[in-house]
Amino acid sequence: MEAGAPPEIEFLARPHVGTDHLRRVIGALRERIEELGGSFRFSCRLATVRLAAGRLAGLVTGDGGELKAGAALLAIGHSARDTYRMLADLGMAMAPKAFSLGVRIEHPQRWLDRVRYGRFAGHPDPGPADYQLVHHAPSGRSAYTFCMCPGGEVIAAATEAGGVVTNGMSFHSRSEANANSALLVGVTPADFPPGKPAALAGLLWQRTLERQAFELGGGGFAAPAQTVEDFLARRPSRVLGGVPATYRPGVTPSDFDRLLPDWLTATLRQALVEWDRQIPGFAAPDALLTAIESRSSSPVRLLRSETCESSIPGLYVAGEGAGYAGGIVSSAVDGIRAAEGLIATFAPPR
Repeated sequence: MEAGAPPEIEFLARPHVGTDHLRRVIGALRERIEELGGSFRFSCRLATVRLAAGRLAGLVTGDGGELKAGAALLAIGHSARDTYRMLADLGMAMAPKAFSLGVRIEHPQRWLDRVRYGRFAGHPDPGPADYQLVHHAPSGRSAYTFCMCPGGEVIAAATEAGGVVTNGMSFHSRSEANANSALLVGVTPADFPPGKPAALAGLLWQRTLERQAFELGGGGFAAPAQTVEDFLARRPSRVLGGVPATYRPGVTPSDFDRLLPDWLTATLRQALVEWDRQIPGFAAPDALLTAIESRSSSPVRLLRSETCESSIPGLYVAGEGAGYAGGIVSSAVDGIRAAEGLIATFAPPR
């Protein structure tokens, strides 16, 4: 709250800052870090690390500069593909990691409020309705909803040219017309096509699927979309229904069976039918699916010690990009753990 977050984050079970407020909060946090002696280097990319006698000696930046360092903490995020490749080339110990794949679903928020709140729909106290659903399929696979955004938007989250990635967000008011959520199925390294190096096989699969989504969308970062009715009937969508797509720059009616593995679409279809029993109308014919949601968590784990030091001495790793967290809170906790490990190693004895 000291950085500008709304006061209710102290007591809500599912605290929500909102993308609009978050812009100010991040700026305030940066200013506070600078007051405490920290500094930020914008437009400064980590190109590689320099080693001396087998341990970290410096961080080489994209412009050819170098920051001398005997210790550094990498909190790179789960989409830093160039950094993963660089670390693999340096010989850092890493392994493929399970993650999740799927799509985004959109419904009218007013419908969700009515079905969840009944006659209290529209009352200001409970706020826009949400949901959290899980389905365990007979195959042994599981599907679940993730990052549910009441009154929000499906957003573009691509990090590379020629690939489409979707995500979701809500402003603090959660007052937009649609509710959206990821519908995900867990995948494991056993599902990954072979890749070199093997530790990056999941990352390479992500990239392949995102490029296929780009092609299905017709280019220009348009995303492929399909109505629930067509998806359940296993037929391509030619036109979309009454739920308007919020994804920008736009969507293209498509066929997800041309994009996702058969076992994944089968699990999603079973889940939609089950969730429609729990929330009548969840599998409404014109509910809209948009693909692909592929960045739920890291497909790579950077192996580390109990103090969070990687196999490269002096180089510590933390958070989602290291493969030890799967969200905002768990990433923050893991960052604290890594910082404590680094301090315990390098702080002078008292």
